[in-house]
Amino acid sequence: MEGRNFAGIVALALGIILSGTLGISESQPPTEGPAVGGTPAWFLQGSFPDPTGRTIVDPSGHVTVPPRSGGGGRGTAGNTAVAAPPAPAVGETPGCRRSPLCGNRLGRARQSLQRVQWKQTMGYTFTYPYVLPPGFGGVPAVALDSKGNLWAFQRADAGKPQLFKFDPNDKLILQVGQDVTGYQDKAHGMAVDAEDNVWITAANGATVMKISPEGKLLFTIGERGRRGDWNEAKEQRLLWQPVMIAFAPDGDVYIGEGHANESPNDTDSDDPANNLGAARIIHLDKNGKFINQWYGNEVGQGKFSSAHGLAIDPTNGDVWIGDREEYRIVVYSGDGKFLKTMQMRNLVCALYFDSHGQPWMASGQDGQFLKLDRNGKVLGAIGNGMGIGTGQFIEASYWVMDKQDNLYAGDTSVGRITKMVAPKNRSDHR
Repeated sequence: MEGRNFAGIVALALGIILSGTLGISESQPPTEGPAVGGTPAWFLQGSFPDPTGRTIVDPSGHVTVPPRSGGGGRGTAGNTAVAAPPAPAVGETPGCRRSPLCGNRLGRARQSLQRVQWKQTMGYTFTYPYVLPPGFGGVPAVALDSKGNLWAFQRADAGKPQLFKFDPNDKLILQVGQDVTGYQDKAHGMAVDAEDNVWITAANGATVMKISPEGKLLFTIGERGRRGDWNEAKEQRLLWQPVMIAFAPDGDVYIGEGHANESPNDTDSDDPANNLGAARIIHLDKNGKFINQWYGNEVGQGKFSSAHGLAIDPTNGDVWIGDREEYRIVVYSGDGKFLKTMQMRNLVCALYFDSHGQPWMASGQDGQFLKLDRNGKVLGAIGNGMGIGTGQFIEASYWVMDKQDNLYAGDTSVGRITKMVAPKNRSDHR
């Protein structure tokens, strides 16, 4: 009898353990998924330490991350200790503090994340035909002009050129020095307008500059080094974290502002010209005359907490905003009326419409470029995820495509430009 009772107790205990184990396993999120309804299969892939632009790139595109003196520092593997933020270097904007919009700095590091990767089925190949001058600094943005010249914007050291122009044969033909642009503190976004002028943003420098095709400064929006609120009624035209520019079909200019909870945030500033600190869209005409602006910094339908990605739908003038940290795309009409939100599974770092009017997004530190439909459904992917190997990106950011569907991109944390070559006889570009 005692043996039967003991056996029963053991069986009951095993049943509890097994059921608990099954319950735990069933509650674990999946690590991969099949292709469904035109969306490619997906899987999880680990992160990679961010070298923050401190890389050496040889002419073949091979990347080396040199060791840091002192052993450690931002972006080094295994550096998980929580420490007080360092004092800003000369020319840099102080970090986020005090504001309720500042994110939790004690949470999981980005390097610990498993990232959603989409299986590549589009047949692109990765090449590295563009060679930048030696030196540190990632390339957050590239752009093409009407003549097939590629412009690259680099976070180079103070005193060195940050804006470069390559001809259609991949030869470097122009370097725009800091005697023209000044030091672009946190070089960020870039776009080329219909007249081949190049517009660049300095996020921390709080300016947007318009540069001629020959590399001459035409005008500046904002005041260098003085971030603040745009208040047209007071003729106060300051910028706060300008990160990207996009152009409407009629030539109007849209400026996306604000990293939101990643950025310096001045909602409690004593400066009356700088106390909103709101991520926003500023709408100007092609000559820089103010038309409209609308704000984000909230979560929910019709709101956005970041305007990191920015693109204008060429078919109707709608404004697509990449709300990066909220993993979503928010769409407004050209005059600032909310239309819809599309929740994504990747960081929405940048947005772009190709020559066929097809929307795409760069998945930031997930290291891919995703072809979308107009409801945000992923139709295809290019890129091998986060890293410094062939076809990889530490941060896939602002990029451009030509009429042959080739894709050109820099890397915010690596001084390398990648040309992704479309296969011939493509049938899936539309």
